[in-house]
Amino acid sequence: MSLKFEDYYKVLGVARDASQDDIQRAYRKLARQYHPDVNKSPEAEARFKQVGEAYEVLKDPDKRKKYDVLGENWKAGQQAPPQWEQFFGRQGGAGGGRGGAFNFRTSGGGGAFSDFFEMFFGSGGPSMEDILNAQRQGNGSSARGRAGSARQDVRDNLRITLEEAFHGGSRRLTMRRPDGSSRTIDVTVPRGATDGKTIRLKGQGVGGGDLLLKLLIAPHARFGIDGHNLTATIDVQPWQAALGAKVDVPTMAGEVNMTVPAGTSSGAKLRLKGRGLPKGNDEAGDLIAQVRVTVPKQLSDEQRALYEQLRDVEGPV
Repeated sequence: MSLKFEDYYKVLGVARDASQDDIQRAYRKLARQYHPDVNKSPEAEARFKQVGEAYEVLKDPDKRKKYDVLGENWKAGQQAPPQWEQFFGRQGGAGGGRGGAFNFRTSGGGGAFSDFFEMFFGSGGPSMEDILNAQRQGNGSSARGRAGSARQDVRDNLRITLEEAFHGGSRRLTMRRPDGSSRTIDVTVPRGATDGKTIRLKGQGVGGGDLLLKLLIAPHARFGIDGHNLTATIDVQPWQAALGAKVDVPTMAGEVNMTVPAGTSSGAKLRLKGRGLPKGNDEAGDLIAQVRVTVPKQLSDEQRALYEQLRDVEGPV
């Protein structure tokens, strides 16, 4: 399952030797820039998903290492035999490091892709698609002779947005085979899906087995995720925190008015019942809003005079 391949480093706008901190900073900047709630341009949502996909790989040292060697085919190496690094080092596919990605696509059925599988499984065994699927199930080199005939379930990940998890939706995915052919499948994302939930597609695996997709919710620019609960940070002014106030709080269904009690300190957590992810049966998780008291950077003469008056009333700390 894949979209048009894009270099993940170029997607995030970082060098191939970028540090993890550089990658995280680049992601946060782009996630804020392209989040559909903020950016209403037609391509914003697709760009946001692309940025999330790139970050998911490059933030993980192990995934990043495989991506640097295998390029767009990096997932094929996630459960490859332990000799895969030695093999690709010998072939020189990555230029000895992050200089470029090894390309599995070859013409005429030959090249390093065939060499790789024949090295571990020999010739005349199951198809390369079956081997890849078998390796994902942890079957390793024992896949030869039974992956092509046995019914096997296939596991994979599907990254979705928080909006898709909240509202539900559908995806049409393309399954690409090593021979260049492809097939499409329709996936229904259930309303209220939580991060890590697995959905099963009957008969879409190997030999009539099932396809099990683990849903991974992409990081959101505004909300955090904790099971069915969502988290958010709200900014309040010092006088609102001291005196109490009604403030607008963003939720997945639009802004709602929330009461900030008098005497609320920065860091306090306020709960909005039923404003999280749906649970079914008309129930939902909560939204946990953490208060952040912010101080104006610039004061008018009147504001300054009032703050000075407050200081004089309070006296030295």
